[in-house]
Amino acid sequence: MAPEHYFSVTPGSEPGLRKFHARLVGQVYELTTGNGIFSPERIDVGTEVLLSNVPAPPPGGNLLDLGCGWGPIALSLAIQSPHAAVWAVDVNERALDLVRANAETLGLSNVNASAPDDVPDVIRFMTLWSNPPIRVGKNELHGLLERWLPRLEPGSDAWLVVQRNLGSDSLHRWLQTTFPDEFAFTRAATNRGYRVLRGRKRPS
Repeated sequence: MAPEHYFSVTPGSEPGLRKFHARLVGQVYELTTGNGIFSPERIDVGTEVLLSNVPAPPPGGNLLDLGCGWGPIALSLAIQSPHAAVWAVDVNERALDLVRANAETLGLSNVNASAPDDVPDVIRFMTLWSNPPIRVGKNELHGLLERWLPRLEPGSDAWLVVQRNLGSDSLHRWLQTTFPDEFAFTRAATNRGYRVLRGRKRPS
């Protein structure tokens, strides 16, 4: 059997569902996690760095967590922006099930946990927050960003966190080269071995 990755569509491992505690937006919640997903035991360092270096999300519109895992970014967006529609997007079906369960636990009715192809093409986003799946490989990662970054509304921001020794600087250069007319990319923060990259979509 091929090795299982957190970016597998249907994990072959036993679900191993279990409770754990996570701090989101300054409050500790009891949530559910499981096997076969990214960082199942805790909020990973990269996501912590991202969440501590982004501004408050827009209060309305469509907000995107790209590569949501069990949902720390999507849940944080939904808590802070209860009138927005939060799209938690992942290829991993078990991760999406966990996002739905965790959103229900927190009483968040504004979270849409969706596979990429299930997000309507007409939807545009007011912001994108992501700890992108670097380990899928450059071609897959670049394709992912080429698909979703153009769906931001003009004047909106994308926030990406990438580990420095996993190619954050080379990704920054690729973004600048690939989207020279659509976006302005800057390094917003460096902390704990991670870079937070901000991409501002230029007004149309």
